[in-house]
Amino acid sequence: MPTILKQEIEDEAREAYQHFIKMRDDIDAGIHGWDRLADFFTEDAVYIDPAWGRWETREGIREFFVNSMAGLTAYGWSSPERWIMVDGHRIVSQWDQLMGTKEDGSDWSVPGLSTLYYAGDGLFCYSLDFLNMKAIGETLKAMQWRPPAEFNMPPKNPDWSTAMPQAWAHLPDCFSGEQG
Repeated sequence: MPTILKQEIEDEAREAYQHFIKMRDDIDAGIHGWDRLADFFTEDAVYIDPAWGRWETREGIREFFVNSMAGLTAYGWSSPERWIMVDGHRIVSQWDQLMGTKEDGSDWSVPGLSTLYYAGDGLFCYSLDFLNMKAIGETLKAMQWRPPAEFNMPPKNPDWSTAMPQAWAHLPDCFSGEQG
């Protein structure tokens, strides 16, 4: 079996993430529905959202995307990417949660961070999003936002476990001590 170098995994992970972001941008533009973003995750993936908590399996993640984004994207919400860092299978990205435009033309915005683990074959097995939910609440209040009819509230008691899927638990350490 050939040895896979860290740089090869990083290049592949970066390319897969670029496709992921292109799809998310297309979704924000109304070209595709949120269900399509789940296709970038393994069958046993885990996604942890700062409001909706932990979602497991590709189909669970698909359900989460559709339900959590109802009433947001078509109403001026988007998540443009700012930068990414790749280290082995790990990707860390900074993005902004844009929630509309102020009267002065600037954006209502709260920065967010995501950590993803690349599993190979263009798929991710884990995603953990960080977003200051207090800042989101304060921004929504300041902009006097009222949710549209199709908006869904997050679950009352979400699962906050951040554990990796068991099959992929080796990924954080698989390149420990490797040079380049």
